[in-house]
Amino acid sequence: MEGNVATLKTRELEDYFERIVRTREGDLPGRRKGDEYLSQTHALYHGDPAPWALTPKIFDMDMTALLKEAAERMYGIMDKVTRAFCSDASVRAWFRMDPAFADLCAMDAGYDCQIPLARVDIFLDEDAGSYTFCELNTDGSAGMVVTDAVCQAVRMTPSFEEFASDHPGFRQYDLCGSWIDALFETYAEWKLAHPRRTEDSARSDDGARVDEGLYAPQSKIYPASVAIVDYSESIDLEDAAHFVDLMRRRGVVARFADVRDLRIGEDESGARRLCDAAGPIDCVWRRAVTGELWDKPCDGRSALIEAAQEGLACVVGGFRTWPCATKTVFAFLWSRAGQSLLSPEEQSFVREHVPYTEILDESAQLSRFAEKDRWIVKPCGGYNAVGVVAGLDATEREWSQVLARAAAAGAIVQEYAQQYQTPCLRGTLVNGPHRGEAPKGLVDDLGFAPASNMEGLYLYRGRFAGVYTRVGFANTIGEWTSRLNVASFFEE
Repeated sequence: MEGNVATLKTRELEDYFERIVRTREGDLPGRRKGDEYLSQTHALYHGDPAPWALTPKIFDMDMTALLKEAAERMYGIMDKVTRAFCSDASVRAWFRMDPAFADLCAMDAGYDCQIPLARVDIFLDEDAGSYTFCELNTDGSAGMVVTDAVCQAVRMTPSFEEFASDHPGFRQYDLCGSWIDALFETYAEWKLAHPRRTEDSARSDDGARVDEGLYAPQSKIYPASVAIVDYSESIDLEDAAHFVDLMRRRGVVARFADVRDLRIGEDESGARRLCDAAGPIDCVWRRAVTGELWDKPCDGRSALIEAAQEGLACVVGGFRTWPCATKTVFAFLWSRAGQSLLSPEEQSFVREHVPYTEILDESAQLSRFAEKDRWIVKPCGGYNAVGVVAGLDATEREWSQVLARAAAAGAIVQEYAQQYQTPCLRGTLVNGPHRGEAPKGLVDDLGFAPASNMEGLYLYRGRFAGVYTRVGFANTIGEWTSRLNVASFFEE
């Protein structure tokens, strides 16, 4: 699937869209309309509408097939690693976790799908049709709400209307709606393994109670109540509110619940249940990152773990998602232990698409990584780009200090993947912090600037579900580096 012949059309389509915008002198009316629309959605960032780009990603059929293959092949590897972590003590030991934490991460979730929700991030070269993985997000994956909203904002601009009239047949994925489908599908799988009294029977898609004995695998079984569980200081509450609204439209009692508010209680029949102040919870969508749960012990955390252990509630995500969420996992894939787990085809896939990664310690020969522009340092258990330092952003002296601190902390060093750049025009018209502003020296007369791209490929129950794209103007694309959210459209 790789090669210029298969992927040239994507680049041509994006260039065509850019020419339309330039002809419209930046399409200010469309950008104002997009800003106004986003201000009325849940796609907020630090209390303001999410910063967005007018210029979208436009994937033709061949490129879409390449992304699907990349995502689903990586899922197969993640599934294999997760199962090995849970069944093989030597694999668990390789990840260097606290033994009690490793045991938590190996707990059976009560359904077979090891990672119900994942987003695997790549750097995609649209010219060569090649890609390199950046990281695997299997724990607290996000970005669906803002992507759906930004796609809609771009759709309503005159620039996109002109593009669509010339190139009909492009669509966006319904990331939020299809995730709820996958969430409920996971619950239904769990429900089959945990039949309970009729008072707690699930609901069908028309809201009627469903007798457990009449359940058919093709039926849509909805939980009676769902709680999106996280620490209130860590989650984007607007993001959670959007999913709560969507689930309520399907007749499901849904709410956000802080981890600290969870407890084991009893329902009207006296059965033990996972509860919060609003009542019993049938299904938990665990948004709390497992590592953060471990670092913030409380009675609510204990109740959540007990509920998962004893089958008192379906915990979507379980705790098995953490091993593949760590930065350590790429080092494992490159290790002898990881390579021995993989098929020859999977080994080749890793060598071609996963950057070389190594865990540092006090005995590491740091001189091997002295050529700073080739490397990036990341904490083993971090997320959201916290603690990431690219050699390109450091002086020679600073880089030596970064490596020394990384070795002392047991962090990883990884080959730096060259980022693909495309012309980008910020849709957001208001300036200010977190508004995705490019450095003035890069911006042309209309506001276009070259931006580095990163695509996040969603996997719902192992199936490719769409793309979350963001661009930035620095060597890392983090929330503090002028990041913009980008729409993605796909050829039918």
